[in-house]
Amino acid sequence: MAKAQTKKKAAKKDPSIRRHIKTFWKVFGGGVLLILLVFLLASWGVFGSLPDETSLENPEKNLATQIIGSDGETLGTFYKQNRTPIKYEDLPDHLVNALIATEDVRFYDHSGIDAKGTVRAFVFLGSKGGASTISQQLAKLFFTEQVSRNKFQRGLQKIKEWIIATRLERRYTKEEIITMYFNEYDFGNQAVGIQSAAKIYFSKEPMNLTTAEAATLVGMFKNSSLYNPLPKRNPEGVKNRRNVVLAQMEKYDYITTEVKDSLQALDLNIRYSPQGHDEGIATYFREYARAFMADWVEENPKSDGSKYNIYSDGLKIYTTIDSKMQKYAEEAVDAHMANLQAEFDSQNEKNKTAPFRDITPEETNKILDAAMQRSDRWREMKKQGKSEKEIRDSFKKKTKMSVFSWGGDIDTTMTPLDSIRYYKGILQASLMSMDPQTGEVKAWVGGIDYKHFKYDMVKTGQRQIGSTFKPFVYATAIDQMHMSPCDTLPDTPYTIAQGKYGLLEPWTPKNSGAISGKHLTLRAALAQSINTITARLIDRVGPEPVIELVSKMEVETEDIPPVPSIALGTPDVTLYEMVGAYSTFANQGVYIKPTLIQRIEDKNGTVLYQNVPETKDVISDETAYVTVSLMEGVTQSGSGSRLRHTWRGGDPVYKKAVTGYPYGFKNPIAGKTGTTQNNSDGWFMGMVPNLATGVWVGGEDRSTHFSNTAYGQGATMALPIWAIYMKKCYEDESLNVSESAFAKPDKISIATDCAKWKSEHSGGEIPDEFDLD
Repeated sequence: MAKAQTKKKAAKKDPSIRRHIKTFWKVFGGGVLLILLVFLLASWGVFGSLPDETSLENPEKNLATQIIGSDGETLGTFYKQNRTPIKYEDLPDHLVNALIATEDVRFYDHSGIDAKGTVRAFVFLGSKGGASTISQQLAKLFFTEQVSRNKFQRGLQKIKEWIIATRLERRYTKEEIITMYFNEYDFGNQAVGIQSAAKIYFSKEPMNLTTAEAATLVGMFKNSSLYNPLPKRNPEGVKNRRNVVLAQMEKYDYITTEVKDSLQALDLNIRYSPQGHDEGIATYFREYARAFMADWVEENPKSDGSKYNIYSDGLKIYTTIDSKMQKYAEEAVDAHMANLQAEFDSQNEKNKTAPFRDITPEETNKILDAAMQRSDRWREMKKQGKSEKEIRDSFKKKTKMSVFSWGGDIDTTMTPLDSIRYYKGILQASLMSMDPQTGEVKAWVGGIDYKHFKYDMVKTGQRQIGSTFKPFVYATAIDQMHMSPCDTLPDTPYTIAQGKYGLLEPWTPKNSGAISGKHLTLRAALAQSINTITARLIDRVGPEPVIELVSKMEVETEDIPPVPSIALGTPDVTLYEMVGAYSTFANQGVYIKPTLIQRIEDKNGTVLYQNVPETKDVISDETAYVTVSLMEGVTQSGSGSRLRHTWRGGDPVYKKAVTGYPYGFKNPIAGKTGTTQNNSDGWFMGMVPNLATGVWVGGEDRSTHFSNTAYGQGATMALPIWAIYMKKCYEDESLNVSESAFAKPDKISIATDCAKWKSEHSGGEIPDEFDLD
């Protein structure tokens, strides 16, 4: 005790020790003052401007416009950065806990700067963890555009980030800061924000992420490039990083040791779903939505007069598309078209003019030449000032390219001209499905692969519709002449004379099969697609009333001539128009315009656009019901009856080309097949009470087709897609697709029960020349 007191006295007397102590406190105090001065100068903007109050109030920028299905699922985005902000309540607890445990365990205890962590980082030079808080990292994401490599400049950037972090903490709640951090971080591969990351890496919404999946994504905050979970990139490193996050969650009591051990043993289970504009679900519909929005923003400016930007304003486009039905539709198209293409290629092996048929070499060259001049290569070389000879020569030089195939893209070497011919041999398809009572379009498949075939065959492409036009002729006869499905007409040769309806020569249509010579009911005639009887009907009512009817159903009629041959389906019509028109029959004679965009909201949820259904009465509910009854006959005993089959049989057509057969449907279905001349187009229009669906299949050019009707008819080319799609819809009970009968009007005066009609009008005996089934 005496010795200690002696040392203290000695220290007080030793001027050198006192001087060192004073120097230490001066340096320490000066350092503190210097730091405070630096922070003060930084806050005044001496080292560069800081974000103003407005920027802090609205820090989120470049928000992707979200395309949302009727079931709440995101179908796609339009973006400069693929970032769709979500709310805190949409973040699962285990995702937030993983972030806190790994990135900033004292997040709820500090005000932007973690003093304890900062001291530790200085003392141990970062070897025992950094000091950056979530708030600081958010400030860096928002306001540090480029991280400087210069240590001094980086130090100034850090100081600014600390200042901004404290300001963010004063302005926002902890929950808002966490939400903004999740929304802002770039997870790579066009996944900016947790919403995009969850969809791209795990094909689900953030709320549905498991704890292991959440840990994988949180692990990316350390380095989204190094710990990117893409298959084959760095699976071991990604798994190790995920397990570190899980260990942190266990360390801070967010999960138990047992849960941690079980989750660390799991595989990554990445379900990568890229979200480029050419990829993902509903690609053709998304392009339609883009075109819709381009027109909408022109006509609907912001309050300040500026235009909305669909790539950065964070709009939400609520659509009628059901993501599950869209998925089923795309799967149905893929399944059948891959199968049909294989059969088409097989039949073309001995076709010297493949993929074309029934055309001359001159016509073939004309098709290829037109395709060359429409190509991107031609257009780009023209811009470069190349001569036509140079451009044409380039199409004959072999080059490396990747081409479409149903087994996946093929890397190959061929001339651009050969690639054009190759693509001409790929059969195309489209499907549209809508609720006839509401007009809501539930599925839209514009083609087989948007990356390679961007032309939309739902709303843009027009093709001959074949016998799918016949129900309009029958409906006109029912409406004007009160004809019944049980009325009979002879299946005998029929000629409409020259001069009538402006005909330049007599018109005598033939059936696709033999002329029976029997009297057939209208039900049997439509079911068997008898041309002679359809000709008799249009001669009775005239072409003009038929054109007037389809015009009321919003089919473009400007190019439909008022001649009787239209009864057999010579007009070119879009699938979009056909589904809308057919839906009129299922909706008791009321046309309702197909609806795709329900409403548009800005990023704050303000409604900018609300769809108002457009409807009009076209025919009576009785006429509509009788026409539907006629079309039910098509699927019971006509060209659509294979929908009912429950056995496969030995017909090679069914084995090779009718995908998914047999189908075994038992519920009421109204429909009509359509096949155009030379089997260039195959159609099937099918309806149940609450869903009308149309399918088209054909080549890009009408000279690309099967050589015979067995394979080229609508019942083979298009009907299987409808059947596969509907079976998937029925298997998903949540969709509530109807299996009930079509609604019958309260008052109906036209006979539709032909068995009853037969007994009442025949006295029990039917002559042999009549076929009433």
